[in-house]
This record gives sequence, C-alpha cells and structure tokens, in this order.
Amino acid sequence: MIPENPCVIENYHIHSARYGPISQAFVVAFGVSAKIRVMSMKNRKILLGVTGGIAAYKAAELTRLLIKQGADVRVVMTPGAEAFVTPMTFQALSGNAVRTELFDAEHEAAMGHIELARWAEQVLIAPASANFLAKLGQGLADGLLSTLCLATAAPVAIAPAMNQQMWHNAATRSNLNLLTDRDIQIIGPASGDQACGETGAGRMEEPAEIVAAMLLDSEYQPLAGKRVLITAGPTREPFDPVRFLSNRSSGKMGFAIADAAVRAGAEVILVAGPVALPDLYLVNRINVETAQQMHTAVIKHLTGVDVFIATAAVSDYRPETVATQKIKKQKSTLAVTLIRNPDILADVAKQATPPFCVGFAAETDRLKDHALAKLEQKQLDMIAANPVNDGLGFDHDENSLRVFWQGGEKAFPVASKRVLGRDLITLIAERLEAKTDAPN
Repeated sequence: MIPENPCVIENYHIHSARYGPISQAFVVAFGVSAKIRVMSMKNRKILLGVTGGIAAYKAAELTRLLIKQGADVRVVMTPGAEAFVTPMTFQALSGNAVRTELFDAEHEAAMGHIELARWAEQVLIAPASANFLAKLGQGLADGLLSTLCLATAAPVAIAPAMNQQMWHNAATRSNLNLLTDRDIQIIGPASGDQACGETGAGRMEEPAEIVAAMLLDSEYQPLAGKRVLITAGPTREPFDPVRFLSNRSSGKMGFAIADAAVRAGAEVILVAGPVALPDLYLVNRINVETAQQMHTAVIKHLTGVDVFIATAAVSDYRPETVATQKIKKQKSTLAVTLIRNPDILADVAKQATPPFCVGFAAETDRLKDHALAKLEQKQLDMIAANPVNDGLGFDHDENSLRVFWQGGEKAFPVASKRVLGRDLITLIAERLEAKTDAPN
C-alpha cells in the first residue's frame, strides 16, 4: 500500500537520466502528484540472461549495478554472447558461476536448469537480440536461457538490442506484441548511433535506465487509463508538385512527449507531419503532410481524448492555388497569394467538451508575452513556450521550456528533448488531476 504522502529519501542509490534519482523507498519520480512505488532489490534473486550482440559488454555494468542494489545475481550466457564477452567477467562481478550450457554434466544430475528456473525471483534478458525475441515469442527451448524462460514462474523483463531495421521489421513487431500480451516487461530500446554505423531505435537502454525501470513499480502511472492525442513535426503546403512551404521542425519534441506519455500509462495517438523519425512502440502513428490533413486527422480521432498536446509546427498559411505542373523559372519575380490554414488547436479547444488542451509557442523574442497571449486567446489549459534561437529548438536535440497556465508557471532548463518530454508529461498529469478535482 502507498502512503498518503510519499516522501522523498535523500540517500539515493542510483541516478537515472529518465527517472531521476531512485531510492529504496517511495519517491515521486514523475512529479509531485504521481505516486510511484519503488521496489527493493535487497537480496532479490535475479537471473540475468545475456544474448549475442555488441551490447553484451553493457551487461557487465548492469551486473555491477544490480549487485550494488543488493541483488543476488546469477548470469546465463548464450553461445552468441560468449563471442563478445567472457563468462569470467560476469563470474568476477557476480561472485557466482556463470551457466552457458543446457546439458551441463556438473549440474544436470540435480536438474540444474530447472533448479535455476525455480531459484529466480526475476528474469532479466539484457541484451535481448532479435533472435532471442523470436525464440521467446514462439516458446522455443533450444538452449539453456530459452528453456529457463519457459520453466520459470518468475516475471520476465527484456532489454532489446539490435540494428534499427531489425527493430522495425514486421516480424520483430509481431514478436513484441506477443511478449507484451504475456506481460513481459520491455525496457527500451533507446535511439542513437549504432555499432553498425546506422542511427535509429535499437540501442540497448543504458544499464542505469534498466535498473531504474525495474525498481519502479509500473502499476502506478500518472496517465493510466487516459487517451492522449499529440501532433508533431512540420506541415508542407505545396506550390506545385515539387515545391512546398514548410518550416524547420524535426518533430523530435513531439515524439519525445509521445514516448513519455506511453511510459506514463496513456493510450497515445500521434498525428505526425513529414519527419524522418522511427515509429514509437505502442504509439498509434498517423502520417499526414498538409495542415488541412492534420486538422482532419485530429478532429477524426478526438472522440474519447482526455489530453490534446499540439506540438506540431503547423503552417499558418498555404498557397491559394497549387499548380498541377512544375512552375518554370520564366520571370524575375513570382507572386504567390497565401490563405490562412485552419487553427487546429483553437478548433479543439472550442469543442463543446474539450480535452485538456496544451499548446506550444516557438518564439524568437518576448517569449512570455506571446505565450500568455496565445493561452488567453485560444482558452487553453496550458502552453509550453520554447525559444528557437541560440542553438535551441528546431533541428536540435536539446531545448528549454517555460510552461504557463492560469495562475501558474514552471521553467524547465536546457535539457534533452527526451527529458523535457518526461518533465512536461509529469506536469500535464499534475494539472489534469488538479482540474479534475476542482469544484465546478
């Protein structure tokens, strides 16, 4: 049971970039109002499975952190994992012999693989390769680790790690859906540069993030049961078949918020303009190009939405006429008449029963003044203002936010958009709860 007023303990044992400092007691990891239960790892029996992949080297640090948390760790390695790191490394870190073979004469007399499966209170596979996800999804038992996963009654968590194209392959997505349906905890993956030279989703989460995710009891999520609709990226307004009017939005902020909302327990619909970003796991993504298409998609999916977050940099204007053929360079000047696009955020906010509406104001000057004017004019619940100069905002991985609502404001200093997304979702959940609890 959670105490009525969870307290924050100062003697933290681990610090996570996503969750912040994690203690062995109750903490408020997502914000003031979100009650997150922290599970103790003291004397917890954790079976760490390591599969083949370059990320196997990170499992050594993961072992160290688990031990530091007080866990009793035993490691099982697949033959592929041994190609990247030796069993001796894990034996030295865990203090326990490392198991690698299903048919091990030293252990089989006592049904060693069954004994180990019964011993575990938690199974963690990190890294979990695409091959192992497929085995787990299909219930194969062709090695020690896959057999243990079938034979254990302990909860199973996996930290996937693979090439970004493998992560997005339809077969992998199908396997992930199977595992999710079976209540297997999926931690990550992260996005970024990969050993193969490509960039995208598929990197194994950092060891500290994995430990933090396992420490937190996901039963307590601030947006559980809520439906969140988010717009992200730019729009493109065509002049002719090859040219368009647009802006420099990358969509990274909106995608970070969508990811944070899913992790906070929400059902998320993401209406995305043309961006070069991979799909997010468990996010229903709808791709559009023009402002009118985005408006149509938002209104269509508005039913049952509790929170609407308009991060998209929607073009305010579009060409009045669009040429059916490429416009040729024939004159020294070209006059184009622009007309107003529909205001998506304003149209959502003026619904008979609008959701909790959050706007964004990307500004180059007088940030607070412009943000407050937009908050008032569109009758929003909240607005997040961000500067788009001095190396922040568009085309960058970092930003800062100043968030305003009626009678309050909060500033978030420069940080990665991923961290800002988490912080903003925390604040939205808090303000939504306050609005829900307020007397009519």
